Amino acid sequence: MAKMHPTPMLDELEKGPWPSFVTDIKRLAEAGKDACADLLGQLELSYKDKEGHWKHGGIVGVLGYGGGVIGRYSDVPDLFPGVEHFHTLRVNQPASKFYKTERLREVMDIWERRGSGMLNMHGSTGDMVLLGAFTEELEPIFAELTAKGWDLGGSGSALRTPACCVGKARCEWACIDTQDICYDLTMEFQDEMHRPAWPYKFKFKVDGCPNGCVASIARSDCSIIGTWKDDIRIDQEAVAAYAAGEICANGGAHGPDTKLDIQADVCDLCPTRCMSYDGKKLYIDNKECTRCMHCINLMPQALRPGTETGASILVGAKAPILEGAQMSSLIIPFIPMEAPYEEFKDFVEKMWDWWDENGKNRERIGELIQRKGLQEFLKAVELEPDPRMVKEPRYNPYIFYQEDEVPGGFERDIKEYRKRHAR
Repeated sequence: MAKMHPTPMLDELEKGPWPSFVTDIKRLAEAGKDACADLLGQLELSYKDKEGHWKHGGIVGVLGYGGGVIGRYSDVPDLFPGVEHFHTLRVNQPASKFYKTERLREVMDIWERRGSGMLNMHGSTGDMVLLGAFTEELEPIFAELTAKGWDLGGSGSALRTPACCVGKARCEWACIDTQDICYDLTMEFQDEMHRPAWPYKFKFKVDGCPNGCVASIARSDCSIIGTWKDDIRIDQEAVAAYAAGEICANGGAHGPDTKLDIQADVCDLCPTRCMSYDGKKLYIDNKECTRCMHCINLMPQALRPGTETGASILVGAKAPILEGAQMSSLIIPFIPMEAPYEEFKDFVEKMWDWWDENGKNRERIGELIQRKGLQEFLKAVELEPDPRMVKEPRYNPYIFYQEDEVPGGFERDIKEYRKRHAR
């Protein structure tokens, strides 16, 4: 058993009905992990001093990689030698986080022998996060992981580990093969993941449908969201069954006797009011539909996505670090997403080139688009402006055009205006 430190303040976190990380770390410390015992001691000191006791001791990593390891050192190593070095390794998760038990045991065995034994399942980007390794153990841990087929994820100003929802493996709504896309991007952009060279981090996340189970629209610099181009499929007999209460709403989520009011619950709550119901049949003006899936979620046995599927590409989401949180904005309304995804990758390369050339230090691509303007971004990625890219009407009515952007009927007026003012 490791030497335990008195932790009266941390002990308070074990009280109450909820599970406590303190209890978990104590369990490892009692099993003989010095790093865990000293981690608790240092955390207690941080609570007492009201300041963190970690310092950045320079770049640390494994040979050939610039990312995947986050360096951390204690600034009181004489008091807590078990956490003098406390580096974190990010291990690239499989698509959709599907693990075989024996594969997890491989990682756990390596980590029990060479690290602190603590880990997070998972980080916000998805990596398996191994917490607490000494510098001299990094290369042996990396060698053993790669020998078993594992790899490190992204960290620093690099491409972070792509992540996706369960996709077609478990979900009937998936419009794209999220797992194949996630794996393909991970393999294609290895250099961008392991060798940080950008202004700041960049994240791909793949949602199989507009329900957005990995919240790509809020959590990724480039959101890939499965969608469809044709009409929503309607089973009018099932619509009638919902209206009659023969099929309960929301798949029975609110009880077996939940009767659906199609006019109030479906049509009136449609964000574009593109649906109507005459008491017998449901009608959808599909050209006005924004694919929000509200109606499909309410009546899954009556409505299904169309069959001409692909993805919408959005760019620019981030958390509130420098300029505040923002959601990603629609850039490509519809793109086919079938292997080898060349059209999408061509867009990505153009986007990265522009960001790499124009981005400031620690500036995410969404912030750069805000600073330089959507027009500059669209020129760089060679896309035409589309009304669907507009988040909201501009507040400033003084809109100025370049002469070559004005329709022919106005060119004469502009020339006359310039002549008058030139005098």
